Amino acid sequence: MSDTAIDLRSHLAELADQCVKCGLCVPLCPTYRVANTEAESPRGRIAFAQALASGTMAPSASMIEHLDHCLACMTCERVCPSHVRYGELIVETRNLLRSAAKKKPSRWIELLVRHPALLRLALRIADKAAVRMFAFTRMMREAPRIPEIPEFAAAKTPVASRGRVALFLGCVASIADRDVHVSARHLLKALGYDVVVPNGQGCCGALALHNGDIAGCDSVAAMTRTAFADANVETVLVSASGCFGTLRDRVFGGTKIRVREIHEFLQDDPNINRLTFKRLPHRAALHTPCTQANVARADDAVLRLLNRIPDIDITPLPTEPRCCGAAGDYFLRHPQMSDALRAQKLGQLETIAPEILVTSNVGCRVFLDNGLRQRARPIEVVHPIVLLARQLQN
Repeated sequence: MSDTAIDLRSHLAELADQCVKCGLCVPLCPTYRVANTEAESPRGRIAFAQALASGTMAPSASMIEHLDHCLACMTCERVCPSHVRYGELIVETRNLLRSAAKKKPSRWIELLVRHPALLRLALRIADKAAVRMFAFTRMMREAPRIPEIPEFAAAKTPVASRGRVALFLGCVASIADRDVHVSARHLLKALGYDVVVPNGQGCCGALALHNGDIAGCDSVAAMTRTAFADANVETVLVSASGCFGTLRDRVFGGTKIRVREIHEFLQDDPNINRLTFKRLPHRAALHTPCTQANVARADDAVLRLLNRIPDIDITPLPTEPRCCGAAGDYFLRHPQMSDALRAQKLGQLETIAPEILVTSNVGCRVFLDNGLRQRARPIEVVHPIVLLARQLQN
């Protein structure tokens, strides 16, 4: 066994030994709620990690499947009384399995993530009506629809500059959330910020990291880190909650650049009270992504911002199961589990009967929107930032 493998096993054992097997996390785990088996729970996966670390169990197809089914939603980590670093544990476990099996990351994901222009071209092709009509693969059926770019009137009274902030676009979000980025610039400009969008930025590395490809994550992250460092910015705003943790911890961890979740940033700005919004007498359902609640911890900020819109009737979807099943590229790799989770979320929507579904992560937005279209439900799925910018009156 190589020194690298020994170090991996030692670190994994240290992480797994933090768990006292109390089981508080088990009923909150989305995959446990679907499968109702211990092996599909955080406690079961930690037991697998301990067995791998100690060498008492060799990797098997069944074990790998249970570990791979984890959505990395971090609900277990948020409720854990022993403060088990489960997110780190599941990444290290997958990394160990990759190292042991000498597995390579998915070629097409790696290629698209490393070449943003190629990714955007692929998404544009997948968005064509003819392609969707004859979509034989899940990837084509579940591809994001490219949103229209909103147009906003220029402010009648210029706002004095209050500083510079940078906007992270991401990989898939750079096109699937392009309306979000335009809306974010509109809101930030209304608050007096000069918005920088550095050239050369790409993926944060979250897709690779969640699959245990730590080296691949760091390689992709380096390109994005360089782009923002060259732009000489101090604050990076993130509108896709799924990217937040990787940007904070790996892309800009240890640098002087501070990563802020955009809703938390806006709600924390004292000048937000100077903005006024047009009334919107509609019923809206709010889906809070796992990463918004468990990683960014900015779920309250989203709701408080939306409540600034007069007459809007917002109903948060039930917390459990929080995950909609998207989870990065999970919905492509594990369709049975992801579709079961999406069906539960869409079932919750039926009882609310909203006109609008609001959610703050690109993966959730795309996956839920596709699910509603497949059910022929005419509910608009929109990002909170888009809705706020649309209703901005200043």
